[in-house]
Amino acid sequence: MSTPPSAAPTDPASKPTPSTIGELRAAGWRSRSVKAELRSNLLARLGEGGAVFPGVIGYADSVLPAVENAILAGQDLVFLGERGQAKTRMARLLVGLLDPWLPIVAGGDLNDDPFAPISPSARALVAEGADETPIAWLPRDRRYGEKLATPDITIADLIGEVDPIRVAEGRYLSDELVIHYGLIPRSNRGIFAINELPDLAERIQVGLLNILEERDVQVRGFTIRLPLDLFVVASANPEDYTSRGRIITPLKDRLGSQIRTHYPRTLEDEIAIVRQEKVVFPAEEGVPAVHVPPFIEEIVAELTHLARRSGEISQRSGVSVRVSVANLEVLEAAALKRAVRLGESAAAPRISDLAAVVASTAGKIELETAGDESPEDRIVERLITKAVYAPFNQRVAIDDLEGLVGAFEDGLTLETGDRVRSAEYVRWASEVPGLAEAVRRTGVLAGDGALGDPGSSTALGPQAEAALVASAIEFLLEGLHLARRLNKDRLGGAVMYRR
Repeated sequence: MSTPPSAAPTDPASKPTPSTIGELRAAGWRSRSVKAELRSNLLARLGEGGAVFPGVIGYADSVLPAVENAILAGQDLVFLGERGQAKTRMARLLVGLLDPWLPIVAGGDLNDDPFAPISPSARALVAEGADETPIAWLPRDRRYGEKLATPDITIADLIGEVDPIRVAEGRYLSDELVIHYGLIPRSNRGIFAINELPDLAERIQVGLLNILEERDVQVRGFTIRLPLDLFVVASANPEDYTSRGRIITPLKDRLGSQIRTHYPRTLEDEIAIVRQEKVVFPAEEGVPAVHVPPFIEEIVAELTHLARRSGEISQRSGVSVRVSVANLEVLEAAALKRAVRLGESAAAPRISDLAAVVASTAGKIELETAGDESPEDRIVERLITKAVYAPFNQRVAIDDLEGLVGAFEDGLTLETGDRVRSAEYVRWASEVPGLAEAVRRTGVLAGDGALGDPGSSTALGPQAEAALVASAIEFLLEGLHLARRLNKDRLGGAVMYRR
């Protein structure tokens, strides 16, 4: 059993008070199945207008309605999609639709219903104690079991096995108490999720058939009638991608709804997910603050979307949102490192930092073997170039930069790179005709004061503003180069832009 990290712990102060079966009966409690519980709580959530899957972005009009329909219909479900499409997250968030507390027989093996226990241990306790049998209250965050399917999983792991220690203690093999139950029975009256279901050996999948339909369990020759109460969620990659296995047809037939997930369809959704998922470190004294310009986020998202459309990259494998998250984290790290080396108190990722995302991208994509034999690094570099040009075209009109281009025609050259301080970029903005206005067109600054002036109307402060100005200038220069208005020369770790 594992606690879903995305499920909020149940408040101990709200724990109900009945402590015996008699008190529970007197309190008027009525048992209901897990599927009925999920259905009722989902209807209440929908009636209140609350979020059913908080933190899941981009699925409101596609995936979530199908999930809601499956729950309301009382169907087990399987999420089918490429890696990084929030399949496991949605399974874990289902815990939020369970009741906060559930009464169970204290000392039972299978989260037994006090009014209808199913495990031998709980039945014995209730037979002996009747209404005085103690009960315990199980919080909803402990009613979730999860297993990653791997080829080495056995029936014993999932369903159960004879416990040799209990046999050695003197029990007979015919005694049901010698059985050590597996993950699925121990998830009784809860949610059981199995990830990457096709990786599960077909002979093990066969063992799940009765669990999902007839509820019969066979362990080492025992035929045990266990009316398990479960909501089963599975996840899988599309069968046209995974060559490691498949979901057998009878099992697919028993999983009520197959729900196809997808990657974010817009840059806005991609950026929102990145902002939500990226690692955020607490502020530390003496450590520069990192500010990310909007166009940098757009470049990161555009890079991932281009990779998902690239013929050089395997689309059967997919390009996860984790690529975007990792790339932005690496860009922030590169900016922070530069600020520390230059002694600056604020940092912002620049175009010159984009070389860092090659390492965080190349390991997360798979190339088409039948296509271009270019190394991963070269393919990623080509995608980066395209990713920069798209936001530049959307944010800046070339005609508005004629003054800046004219300055280069008159002999201006600018050298950018990790060794150039942000203050130097601010000086350029004040001296080069049209550059300050072009910086404002990129949208990095909200105020209208002089760039880098402590009295500027922006609330960021001069150091942060200078870092953003440096980022915007590199963005403009690179955009003009890609538009064939400037030449670009690499000089070691520096870049020279010229006529």
